[in-house]
Amino acid sequence: MPASFTPSSSVAESIQNLGLNIRQARIRRSISMQSLSEMANTSRSTIQKVEQGDTGVSMGIYASVLHALGLLGNIREAAALANDPEGQQLALESLPKRVSSKRGSRTMRKTSRY
Repeated sequence: MPASFTPSSSVAESIQNLGLNIRQARIRRSISMQSLSEMANTSRSTIQKVEQGDTGVSMGIYASVLHALGLLGNIREAAALANDPEGQQLALESLPKRVSSKRGSRTMRKTSRY
């Protein structure tokens, strides 16, 4: 049995906010919980847990529900480099300061012909 997991308050708050957003998206689309559960291939009680922001529900279920609502594209970009200024800075800092060519690469280019 896996060890129990208690998320930090900021993580729990983010998941609760996601659940509320999912609920509002479902209501805006006039989709019942039962219909959404069928579209996401899960149970109505799981949809209820998702909308309550239950941190015990797997990320896969959240992704399935977002997909059923047509909102999965947003999650695809969550950790993308374009949305990660810290990662961008770290990538820039890890670039080499100087680039040297390999010896002999010029002669190989001069002699190779198609």
